[in-house]
Amino acid sequence: MELNENARIDTSQVDDRRGSGGGGGGLGIPIPTGGGGRGGLISLVIAVLVALVGGGFGLNAATNGGGSEQGDNTSLEQKCAAENALDQLDCRNTLYVNSIQAYWQNALPERFGERYAPADTVFFSQAVSTGCGNADSGVGPFYCPADRQVYIDLTFYQVLAEQLGASGEFAQPYVLAHEYGHHVQTLLGTEAQMRRQQQRDPDNANALSVKLELQADCYAGAWAKNATGTADAGGQRIFTSITEQDISQAIDAAEKIGDDAISERANRPVNPDEFTHGSSAQRREWFTRGYDSGDPKQCDTFSGGV
Repeated sequence: MELNENARIDTSQVDDRRGSGGGGGGLGIPIPTGGGGRGGLISLVIAVLVALVGGGFGLNAATNGGGSEQGDNTSLEQKCAAENALDQLDCRNTLYVNSIQAYWQNALPERFGERYAPADTVFFSQAVSTGCGNADSGVGPFYCPADRQVYIDLTFYQVLAEQLGASGEFAQPYVLAHEYGHHVQTLLGTEAQMRRQQQRDPDNANALSVKLELQADCYAGAWAKNATGTADAGGQRIFTSITEQDISQAIDAAEKIGDDAISERANRPVNPDEFTHGSSAQRREWFTRGYDSGDPKQCDTFSGGV
C-alpha cells in the first residue's frame, strides 16, 4: 500500500477529542475471567475484540442515548499539513477516512440510488460521550447510529497488532471501512430494519446481527477494490497502489476477529448459536466477495444463507 504524498488530508472529516476529558466512567464493561497468570491480559483483549467493528451494538444495548462533545482539531490540522504527515498514525487514518467517504460519495448514488451523507470519525482517548451513551476504549472501534459517527481510540491498533498478530498496515483502513459500512446500512435503512426483525424474532437476534456484520465486511471489501480510484477534493489520488499483500492483511485481520477465533483465544467452546459477528471463514468470505466483485450490490447477506 502506498499513499499519495500530494493528496490533501481533509481533517474536517475527523472530530479529534483526544485529551478532551472523555465521557466519564464509560460503560464499566465486564471483563471475562480467565485462568492462568496471563488471564487478565488475554481477557482484556477478548473484551475488546467482542465489540470490535461491531457497529456499536453492545453500546446501544447498554445505554439509552447520551450526550456528545466537540473536539479541537487545531493540533491535528497542523500536524496533517506538515511535510511528514503520512508518518503520523492519526493523519494516515484521517486520509483513510477521506478515501472511504470519497468512495461512498459516488458508490451510494450509483449503486443504490441514494445520496451519501458524510459521517465524522471521532478520535478519542480512554472514554468518550456519544449519542449512544458513554463508552470507553474497551468497546473497541464502533459506529453509533444515533449520532451517525464512527468512534475509535487509535491505541486499539496496538491490541490488534501486538496481541492478535494482525500487524499489517491495511488492517487499519479495513477496520474503518467496516465501520463506515455500518453507516451505509443506516443510510439505506438496513440497520433499522434489522433491529425491527430482532424485536419480532428474538430467537434469531444473533443470526441477524451476523448478517449485518458480514455485510459491513463485504462493503469494506468493495471499498478496498475501488480505493485506488478515490481522490481528494482537488482530484489527487489518495492511494497510488494497493497490493495483494495489503488485501491479505485485511483478510487476516477479519479472520483474527471471527467469533470462533475469539472463543478459541478465550479457551471457550465454539458455539455458532452465540455468534454475533460471524466466523473467521465467513468474514473472510464476505470481505473477499466485496473485493472480488467491487460491487456493494453483491453484499446482500439477508437474502439467503451466509
